Amino acid sequence: MRLRLFVLLILATWLSTGLGTGSALAEKRVALVMGNSAYKNVARLANPANDAALVGGMFRKAGFETVDVRLDLNVVDMRKALREFGSKAREADVAVIYYAGHGIELDGTNYLIPTDAALETDTDVLDEAFPLDRVLFAIEPAKQLRLVILDACRDNPFAKTMKRTVASRAIGRGLAKVEPTSPNTMIAFAAKAGSTASDGDAKNSPFATALVERLPMPGLDLRKAFGFVRDDVLKNTGYKQEPYVYGSLGGDDVPLVAAKPVVTAPQGPTANPQDGIRRDYELALQTGNRDGWEAFLQAYPDGFYAGLARAQLKNVAAEEARAAAVAKARQAEDEKARLTAERANKAEQDKAAAAAKAAEDARLAAEKAKQIEEAKAAAAEQRRKDAEAAAAKVLADKQAAEKALADKAAAELAAKPANDKAQGEQKVAAVTPAQSSPSLSPQETAKLVQSELRRVGCLAASADGEWNASSQRSLTLFNKYAGTKLDAKLASFEALDAIKAKPGRVCPLVCDHGFKADGDACVKITCRAGYRINDDNECEKVQDKKPVAAREDAKKRDTERKQTEAAPAKPQASGQMYCGPAGCRPVAKGCHLDTQPRNGNIITSPREICN
Repeated sequence: MRLRLFVLLILATWLSTGLGTGSALAEKRVALVMGNSAYKNVARLANPANDAALVGGMFRKAGFETVDVRLDLNVVDMRKALREFGSKAREADVAVIYYAGHGIELDGTNYLIPTDAALETDTDVLDEAFPLDRVLFAIEPAKQLRLVILDACRDNPFAKTMKRTVASRAIGRGLAKVEPTSPNTMIAFAAKAGSTASDGDAKNSPFATALVERLPMPGLDLRKAFGFVRDDVLKNTGYKQEPYVYGSLGGDDVPLVAAKPVVTAPQGPTANPQDGIRRDYELALQTGNRDGWEAFLQAYPDGFYAGLARAQLKNVAAEEARAAAVAKARQAEDEKARLTAERANKAEQDKAAAAAKAAEDARLAAEKAKQIEEAKAAAAEQRRKDAEAAAAKVLADKQAAEKALADKAAAELAAKPANDKAQGEQKVAAVTPAQSSPSLSPQETAKLVQSELRRVGCLAASADGEWNASSQRSLTLFNKYAGTKLDAKLASFEALDAIKAKPGRVCPLVCDHGFKADGDACVKITCRAGYRINDDNECEKVQDKKPVAAREDAKKRDTERKQTEAAPAKPQASGQMYCGPAGCRPVAKGCHLDTQPRNGNIITSPREICN
């Protein structure tokens, strides 16, 4: 079975890469890298020199035979650099020119601007700058691939001060769209035609950063690599800058760096059976096409790697759908342009315009679906790397423990008297690595199991190696939703293997009050105005409450106080206090307080009357 799969994968690799990849090691590849930062007549650009150094290093690491890095070129230096590189391109299979600096579009023609250009008028562009056609002329002799990368779409300060000799002359924003006439030629812009690129806030521009990460990936077709560059730049610029590629290549994959050859070692009697599956998975990953993944799934329809392979196959299908949608949209746009140029009747033009719009909508939908499947495939690949790293750590710890045990036994044997040699040999044999069992500590084993439980969504706490009640409940939840019967009281290797076999979430997502599950994340519940979240995590209308009549209550209390103060004082019984000009004292025995009115006059102060 493995031999048949190996043959299928090799065949898929050969079909996908063609002769181009197979002969990549024998190709002669040359690159010219130019970065203009120190402009004399406008403000200095921060990143082009840094970007040129970064990209030049990338080409050297990719194995290019010649990489010329030229910085801050004036018009004479740039002319000399292009002339010398043209001579090298005549003997090369692959020729690449990268330029970072200012560029300008004049009447539909793109120009690269040297550092000493003044460009006081629009006609100065013809004398002081280099048209893109001059750059294409330098790489044209290359036999297999001609690639020009322009990070020259920045906001141009020359255009703001330049005088027009002809009022109708167009000076565009960014660079103009190009259509290479030579076969196997690609031109990559840092930003789509008619838009500008960002220098970024870091040492290097977002475009250059994405280039050095994506282009040198072994076996990755250039068209796909620039697609990844586009996605990275869009994401890092808040979807304000979209790189674009013009030109076309043939049907074979054209990687900048050839795929690494895979050497499959024979499995020994003690080899891990998962090693063979992993090697076949990595071989299918390098082919990156439908045939390779289907061959893998035919050989291994179940298990951890099968789930990863299905995610990769969906990514391939999404890329095929995207490519088909792009081709259809291009055809519809060409048909629309043709009918417009031929002045066809309005009905035909409207029909073509509707078809072009539908094709463009389908292309955008396919692009979005591709991004989703690509993210899922990347997540699956990360899960594989995490699982293999954990397994490698377990194996390394096991081997280290076995070695320490064997060294200890050997030391004990050396310390024994000569007459105990036979007994010592028996002890060494008893502790050989072939008979020893995994020697991970319980805490290390628990930490591995907890990490896997977190990955499948059954454990919310951190993996601290303490197998407590929370961890036991998590493993019980895994048993419930995965249909297993693992012992929840113990963190075992059996549990670790069972959880690793699950490629995605197993336990349902549980969110706190005020949040709801959205895929693999909890999002906050937002209620509209006049509603609040109830105990059932639902939005309900807020009941209005009438305000308390505080002023009426206060008015009532004030009235009662005044009535109390206005009431006449009652006669005091003996033993009460009499207050006069001299102060207050108890009422004398046999006396009382007289409060009755006399002669129609009200007594405002009680009098003490004694018999």
